[in-house]
Parts: sequence; structure tokens; C-alpha cells
Amino acid sequence: MPMDLRYSKRRQNQRNRLLEHFVAGATARTAAEVVGINRNTARLFFCRLRTMIAEEQEKRSPLAGEIEVDESYFGGRRKGKRGRGARGKVRVFGLLKRGGKVYTKIIANAKAGTLLPIMQSMIVPDSVVYSDALPSYNVLDVSEFKHLRINHSQRFVNRHTHINGIENFWNQAKRHLRKFNGIPKQSFYLFLKECEWRFNNPSPKIQLHQLKTWIKLRQPT
Repeated sequence: MPMDLRYSKRRQNQRNRLLEHFVAGATARTAAEVVGINRNTARLFFCRLRTMIAEEQEKRSPLAGEIEVDESYFGGRRKGKRGRGARGKVRVFGLLKRGGKVYTKIIANAKAGTLLPIMQSMIVPDSVVYSDALPSYNVLDVSEFKHLRINHSQRFVNRHTHINGIENFWNQAKRHLRKFNGIPKQSFYLFLKECEWRFNNPSPKIQLHQLKTWIKLRQPT
């Protein structure tokens, strides 16, 4: 029996439209309503896209040059200074190459024993690492990296010594995630990697091309 080409073309058109809405930052609910499909179908498709993005983002080479590092907290209702009011929040550690890409990792705590192994695996030795004054970063002073720090309580920017780049990423990520009105903790990793991917590839045209390419590569032959 010949394939129903009309049905196939309709499905392909729906998929392409969903891809465009995903790249535009729409929620699955909004995309489903606009495209005219079941909400769960769109939600599942978006979940698969985020899983694919996360897999690709983990295929990363270590960063080299000038690297900014910082940790941030996502979710939860309580607010507070670093190390306080973090109940219910997800801790995330970020590394950003100046003028380049960012890498993120969910962490259990912000202790030196947690952060240093990540930096050692994701930063090339002899790179310059910029951090704030969190005591956990003191370990960098006797590491294979050159370490420069900025004390935010005294001055936010000290000429070339700052972490504005990674702070900018945190702001962008949180702004994007707010539109989802709460993300389950078990799904947060996928949304985090989506934010990382969007930051590393700011052009919507490139994002769409990457998604289509990755989907094609994963299709059975």
C-alpha cells in the first residue's frame, strides 16, 4: 500500500512549525494552540528536543583562555545571600569563556571539593580564571590556573577583573525560565541545558538549522 503523502506532508509541516515555535521561545501549550495539535503531543516533542540539546551540549571540549566562574540558585521562594535562603532552590555552577561559550552543571553544594574537579575537567591548565570572593575559590590560588578575584562588596568591576559575562548568562537564563511558571526539579536539567544552548548559539537561524540537523542524524536509516 503506498504511503499517504498528504498525511506525511501534514505531519512534517506540523513538526517544522513546532520547531520554529520552540526556537522562538514559546511554551508547548502556546505552540500546541497555534499549530492546532494536542498539548501533550507538543509537550512531548519539546521534551525530546531538550533531551537532544542536552546530549549535544555535553559533547564539550575544555575551555581555554580567560574563564569566568560563578554559581547561582534557581527556583524556590526564599531569597537570601549566598549560602543562605537556598532551601528549595537548585544550585548551578557556570563557566564562561570570555567572548565564547558557557558550560553549566547542577551541583549539590558550592564547596571547593565540588567546584574544583569541574574546573579541572572543563578548563585547560594555565588559563586565567576570574571569580568572586567565595571562599571555595581559594583553592584556585594553589591550582594549575592563574586566579583573579573581584570582591563585589567593594567594587563590582575592577578594570579587567570581573565576572559580568557569567552574570549576564544567569540573568538571561532566569528570564527565559520565568515564562514557564515553575519547572519540576526532575526536568530542570533539560531546561538549563536549553538556556546554555541558546546563549551559545544566539542566532535563531542557527538554532533552527542545528535542531533540524540533529533530528536528521538521529532518524533511523
